[in-house]
Amino acid sequence: MASEEASLRALESLMTEFFHDCTTNERKREIEELLNNFAQQVGAWRFCLYFLSSTRNDYVMMYSLTVFENLINKMWLGVPSQDKMEIRSCLPKLLLAHHKTLPYFIRNKLCKVIVDIGRQDWPMFYHDFFTNILQLIQSPVTTPLGLIMLKTTSEELACPREDLSVARKEELRKLLLDQVHTVLGLLTGILETVWDKHSVTAATPPPSPTSGDSGDLLSNLLQSPSSAKLLHQPIPILDVESEYVCSLALECLAHLFSWIPLSASITPSLLTTIFHFARFGCDTRARKMASVNGSSQNCVLGQERGRLGVLAMSCINELMSKNCVPMEFEEYLLRMFQQTFYLLQKITKDNNAHTVKSRLEELDESYIEKFTDFLRLFVSVHLRRIESYSQFPVVEFLTLLFKYTFHQPTHEGYFSCLDIWTLFLDYLTSKIKSRLGDKEAVLNRYEDALVLLLTEVLNRIQFRYNQAQLEELDDETLDDDQTEWQRYLRQSLEVVAKVMELLPTHAFSTLFPVLQDNLEVYLGLQQFVVTSGSGHRLNITAENDCRRLHCSLRDLSSLLQAVGRLAEYFTGDVFAARFNDALTVVERLVKVTLYGSQIKLYNIETAVPSVLKPDLIDVHAQSLAALQAYSHWLAQCCSEAHRQNTQQFVTLISTTVDAITPLISTKVQDKLLLSACHLLVSLATTVRPVFLISIPAVQKVFNSIIDASAQRLTDKAQVLVCRALSNTLLLPWPNLPESEQQWPLRSINHASLISALSRDYHSLKPSAATPQRKVPLDDTKVVIHQTLSVLEDIVENISGESTKSRQICYQSLQESVQVSLALFPAFIHQSDVTDEMLSFFLTLFRGLRVQMGVPFTEQIIQTFLNMFTREQLAESILHEGSTGCRVVEKFLKILQVVVQEPGQVFKPFLPSIIALCMEQVYPIIAERPSPDVKAELFELLFRTLHHNWRYFFKSTVLASVQRGVAEEQMENEPQFSAIMQAFGQSFLQPDIHLFKQNLFYLETLNTKQKLYHKKIFRTTMLFQFVNVLLQVLLHKSHDLLQEEIGIAIYNMASVDFDGFFAAFLPEFLTSCDGVDANQKNVLGRNFKMDRDLPSFTQNVHRLVNDLRYYRLCNDSLPPGTVKL
Repeated sequence: MASEEASLRALESLMTEFFHDCTTNERKREIEELLNNFAQQVGAWRFCLYFLSSTRNDYVMMYSLTVFENLINKMWLGVPSQDKMEIRSCLPKLLLAHHKTLPYFIRNKLCKVIVDIGRQDWPMFYHDFFTNILQLIQSPVTTPLGLIMLKTTSEELACPREDLSVARKEELRKLLLDQVHTVLGLLTGILETVWDKHSVTAATPPPSPTSGDSGDLLSNLLQSPSSAKLLHQPIPILDVESEYVCSLALECLAHLFSWIPLSASITPSLLTTIFHFARFGCDTRARKMASVNGSSQNCVLGQERGRLGVLAMSCINELMSKNCVPMEFEEYLLRMFQQTFYLLQKITKDNNAHTVKSRLEELDESYIEKFTDFLRLFVSVHLRRIESYSQFPVVEFLTLLFKYTFHQPTHEGYFSCLDIWTLFLDYLTSKIKSRLGDKEAVLNRYEDALVLLLTEVLNRIQFRYNQAQLEELDDETLDDDQTEWQRYLRQSLEVVAKVMELLPTHAFSTLFPVLQDNLEVYLGLQQFVVTSGSGHRLNITAENDCRRLHCSLRDLSSLLQAVGRLAEYFTGDVFAARFNDALTVVERLVKVTLYGSQIKLYNIETAVPSVLKPDLIDVHAQSLAALQAYSHWLAQCCSEAHRQNTQQFVTLISTTVDAITPLISTKVQDKLLLSACHLLVSLATTVRPVFLISIPAVQKVFNSIIDASAQRLTDKAQVLVCRALSNTLLLPWPNLPESEQQWPLRSINHASLISALSRDYHSLKPSAATPQRKVPLDDTKVVIHQTLSVLEDIVENISGESTKSRQICYQSLQESVQVSLALFPAFIHQSDVTDEMLSFFLTLFRGLRVQMGVPFTEQIIQTFLNMFTREQLAESILHEGSTGCRVVEKFLKILQVVVQEPGQVFKPFLPSIIALCMEQVYPIIAERPSPDVKAELFELLFRTLHHNWRYFFKSTVLASVQRGVAEEQMENEPQFSAIMQAFGQSFLQPDIHLFKQNLFYLETLNTKQKLYHKKIFRTTMLFQFVNVLLQVLLHKSHDLLQEEIGIAIYNMASVDFDGFFAAFLPEFLTSCDGVDANQKNVLGRNFKMDRDLPSFTQNVHRLVNDLRYYRLCNDSLPPGTVKL
């Protein structure tokens, strides 16, 4: 015994030393090695048992339990059965003797170790494992310990980790399911007993909730459920011990509900009891008492009670989240909804909004979150099921949800509730679309609720009604590309838009008057503008007036966004029906934008420039953006106007242009300038009025753009204005025959526009007369960037248009393209310039390759192929960082366009493209861990195969008629094999995105071209690929793609099932190391000969799981163990 005593003292001092601040990392490593070696010794567990019973040192206990955990999970097979019996007997005794005194984390770890033994040995060798747990729960002294054991068992046995065979996992689940009825009964009993024991009305027991309901189950939920007597009881005051037991019982239930199916074991009395505890969450008295009495003990009690409510709601939500509800369980669901809505009514019960809000503020935040989760699950999963019960009062439910939503104490809570409304509105919209006949009836049922929702959401985005809350929102910090304020506004406007879709007339008549009120204030500012020495000044100076103006302008900006968001509901089939409403809106918007531009509110001096100036600019920008949203309506108006030749339309467009053009200037703030440019682009691209280019204001913009002496706009604005002017000249006018399109004149104007834009760029080209002028490199780069960004944008925007538009575009651009090709070699070592040039060429290839013609296209490709030598590629990929890689990726993208071109034109390039890929690019990137360039290279290889299949497989008519008799001729076999090998190699690399992409490419080639059936693939590659994919599953390196890998293995194996079962599988198992012959036979036998997809993939995953399990077992056996 002395040796055990001495070992314990030594271990205690080692542990103390290990965790001491002064111990060096070197010494810590030494101690760690010492401890690991000790744990590996046969019989080390005996020492650990002694340590556990004799020490009070937490570190020593934790170490000893880790030794046991390792022994049970990794070495149990090799432990003699006598030792196993001893361990199974000693550890539970230890737990029983010390559970009251052990620190909670040591006690929980010991519980887990005992459950681990049960996981391995129950019921065969440890038959009383579960009976012991049930006995612990039933004995009042050990109830908490039993509940901890039960929860740990549910966690570890119901969804076990990898280290068990599939058969054992299935067995454990079945064993546990057999116990569910008993366990739920016990848990119900515990919760009911505590409740009844502490209930104030214990003297006159109410009718039991299980003794059949007196009222109709679907009795109106607002008359409270039939167990209302119980729910009206005051909530009992629990002692600390009871609180603890109940919280453990509820935690057990929440975990059990996460995996057991909905069944009769979940009784009405259990559900009612859970709801009793859910009331703890909405009991504000406990929290108030705690704060009044002030003692820390009471505070903790208040929090604990709140926590019981949170745990009860977690149980309810676990049940709610199950979509598959058996018929017999629907009744229980209804009961649950009734009881939860009773709670919802309790939370929101008061006509005074302030008290509802303050009540919600007093509740535990986690409880509110759980409650909101419940409501979300109700609407998203169960509403369609429940709504069909005619007695279910959906409208009353929406009233409660409305109160709950608009009294949320936090912004996040409000967002979550808006999400629920969005789900409800989506549900309603899809219901109406599927039952158009009942549309009116459905809408009438919900109309009042929707109008109320719309009004309240609109009020919530206005400072006039909600200033205090809105001022708390952050409008500076970007999160996911939007500020908190923008997110708030966007989510609110989505709800407004969804209501508009359902009730267009109501929504419009609610929104427009509010917009009108704020517009009056804005349009009335003109009377306060006075001329001062330096310009115009807004003569509103009183602090209160400035604040009111600030709020009004913020609201106007939000309402303009709302009006813009609704534009889509005025076009299409409803154009004529809602024409007058839309016209009213558009006329107002045109008036407002013109007003802002004419009195130059964006340049005006104000009393509070840091606040009012941004407000005025924002309103002006939002009015332009809102008008832009109506461009599709204007386009429809344009085609109607063409038939009716109305002056009204001409006036609308001309006035809009008058509002835009003064803003296209370097003196205007960026936000406003870009809004104006975007609106001009929409007029030119979407509306396309014939007279646009002849409006003097547009001609003025045209002249300022081609004027070399004029100051250039910012890059973004320049690109947009040039796009608008180019589209005005290139896009066909709607509803006009070809003969009236005035192409010759438009072509001349377009040529002069492009010529002016690329004037400086053309001067860079060296010629015989003027050899390369010495312009500083940075200046040259600026010219290249400015010109190519504009030209690329023009081409990109024309690429999907008619042939005539593209022809004119290419004629204008021809010289610039030739200059670019001539300049390309000079800048090959400047990767930022090469990147821009290749972007331009890629856009040309995608949009204008037909117009460029074959000879010139060939010249471009040849130039690129010559320039991108092995050395140049290596320099770009290896030494120039991300820009260099981007250059190569763009080049490969251009080649992707080339190989996809139908017909024979570019086929002569295939050999050199494949050679470039396989002999030059692939060797550089194959072994690099970085994913750069790989995705583009493999896409190019895939497109090469997919669009040029006959380059490899010459299919004759005869062969296709006699499918299976004559094999297709194979050509260019070495290249095909090299490509396939590259795909195979990519599956051995860690990059999961590349793996997924390449697996998809192979599967596509099989679906479209029968890749796996080709003789070369079938005979030399098929089982190599299957082998690689199985190894990937074994190594768990790409576990997210398990399903896709399983399907791919099936598709490959199904080409030759006989070969798979008879040759591949035995061979694969023979080559597996880490398993013995007997285990290999079991694995082979367990792989059934199923040939359907679900069974086959299940067998694959079973094989992988069990092979991994056997290896784990074998690795943990002590050396020299005899395996039977």
